[in-house]
Amino acid sequence: MRARVVPALILMLLALGIGVPAAHAQGGFDFSRAEVSVTGLQVPWAMAFLPDGSALVSERNTGRVMRVRPGQAPAAVATVSGVSASGESGLLGLAVSPAYAQDGWVYAYFTSTSGDNRLIRFQLSAPQTQTVLFSGVPSATIHDGGRIAFGPDGMLYVGTGDAGNTANAQNLNSPAGKILRLTPTGGVPSDNPFPGSRVWSYGHRNVQGLAWDAQGRMYATEFGQNTWDEINQIVAGGNYGWPACEGDCGNSSFRRPIVTWPTSQASPSGLAYANDTLFAAALRGQRLWTVPLSGTGTPGTPQAEFTSAYGRLRAVAAGPDGWLWVATSNRDGRGSPVAQDDRIIRVPPAAGGNSGACAATASVQSQWGTGYVVQPVTVTNTGTAATTGWTATFTLPAGHTVTGSWNAVLTTSGQNVTAGNTTHNGALAPGQSTTFGLQATRPAGDTQLPAAYTCT
Repeated sequence: MRARVVPALILMLLALGIGVPAAHAQGGFDFSRAEVSVTGLQVPWAMAFLPDGSALVSERNTGRVMRVRPGQAPAAVATVSGVSASGESGLLGLAVSPAYAQDGWVYAYFTSTSGDNRLIRFQLSAPQTQTVLFSGVPSATIHDGGRIAFGPDGMLYVGTGDAGNTANAQNLNSPAGKILRLTPTGGVPSDNPFPGSRVWSYGHRNVQGLAWDAQGRMYATEFGQNTWDEINQIVAGGNYGWPACEGDCGNSSFRRPIVTWPTSQASPSGLAYANDTLFAAALRGQRLWTVPLSGTGTPGTPQAEFTSAYGRLRAVAAGPDGWLWVATSNRDGRGSPVAQDDRIIRVPPAAGGNSGACAATASVQSQWGTGYVVQPVTVTNTGTAATTGWTATFTLPAGHTVTGSWNAVLTTSGQNVTAGNTTHNGALAPGQSTTFGLQATRPAGDTQLPAAYTCT
């Protein structure tokens, strides 16, 4: 019935001379067809997707992790223990393990009743068992950072704030005012820029958004103080200037932001990448900023979407369904909530845009002391048009070597592996999937597996 009523309504409007809203596309998404898909959340802070396409959402003040699906009521699946929610603190970032199909790990970053910010992980099958991986990050009622995300290298990145103490940002012995890079178990990667340290970059005031483009370049949103908010391109060991710099101060000792806004227009929190575009969710600015990127990572002119339409925007993510997901933050004490708040708004792909979107997930078939078989790796066309080819990428742990593959052509560069379709499985209709597999060796006693599966 619904599929017939909508076209009939459009025809009636045309007959009466009443215009139908034209498509309005930015970054491969049609903002004229945005829809409220989830309601009734309590200060959602982060979104992370499970292999079945549902999303986990953290609630800052309640400490709950909610599972959401479009058109369905949110359901609590875990409660993080020992959350202290005051001001900007509470349950903040969420991430799902790139190898979730094998290990089931969910990661969370929160302000604890012990007086610090810390990182834990747990499994939804036993959510009450929560293991602390890293603790001791200075906390306050402001500037707690909180965004966490797995990079294309399989490492876990954590954005922290200066906790109201500006000196923290330049102090390499403090984890505050930094972007940290950790192993999935919370350890220090051997190739971090400062030996023995989790610090990846420093000189940050308050990082609440992390994203990577198709070439693996990293970006982060940065809250300014009174004048300029920022998006920065992040490099290992980079110093981003706080507290000496807010915005671009012209000092060559510090990395310059690629985009700045007056603080009244932004207060940028969540960050996502899709279709050669960065999407930054703005709190005080009450809009979603779209920033086109060139092939070299150079930004074009930012455009604002949703200006004041949904209030304060906290999180944004490119969903596995090919839609852009945006979460509001109107019940955080600084907004003006409506009855449905807080909400998740989904933006569909534009006609002709997002046509090449795809997703890759993997399962381990068998393992032995010095090797394993990964099968199937499932590649799904999540776009809006048929594709004639696909490329999946993933990361091998150090010391691992691919020894064979089937239904894909594999090439390696260091520990990075690229899998391309063969002649018989490149064509995929929207929603259609294909599979491939591989065999690899690893050092005796090593139980790690490939991670960070992505697809284009």
